[in-house]
Amino acid sequence: MTVSGRYEEEFPAMRRDAYRAAYGVLCDRQAAEDAASEALAQAWVHWSRIGDLPYRTAWLRRVAINAALKILKKQRRLTPITDPRMAAFDEHIAIRLALSEALLELPSRQREVLALRYLADLPEADVAAAMGISNNSVKTHLKRGLATLRKRIDAKEVIADVSVALA
Repeated sequence: MTVSGRYEEEFPAMRRDAYRAAYGVLCDRQAAEDAASEALAQAWVHWSRIGDLPYRTAWLRRVAINAALKILKKQRRLTPITDPRMAAFDEHIAIRLALSEALLELPSRQREVLALRYLADLPEADVAAAMGISNNSVKTHLKRGLATLRKRIDAKEVIADVSVALA
């Protein structure tokens, strides 16, 4: 089978994975489609290198999440998160926006590890493989990132489990 044939065969599943990962960050269908499209374009460009990787799905989710975070950063510049209209939002949406804002302020490694682990729902071993780091590094970045998020998020209720809040 040709390289492009394998990509086309995998495309529907990859599109679904990329969209879900991006939507987990953005909570906006159109923006998630844009981020997923960017991730799929990157997958096509790098297909000869990633097509046979066992952690190809994790790689794609990482690219989709990074694209989603770029979109979020751009939106944040256009509409500040402290917009008074935010009070009209559902509390769940407000918490997600606060988490997204706090994620953008984390160092890139911590942000990527948290996004892959909790937003893309990957096991620690897959996160480590996708990022090319050890399992212990993943655990360290998770611990530090979660501690920083807990300090930065200004919510009425303490978020005991970030994975529940992000789900």
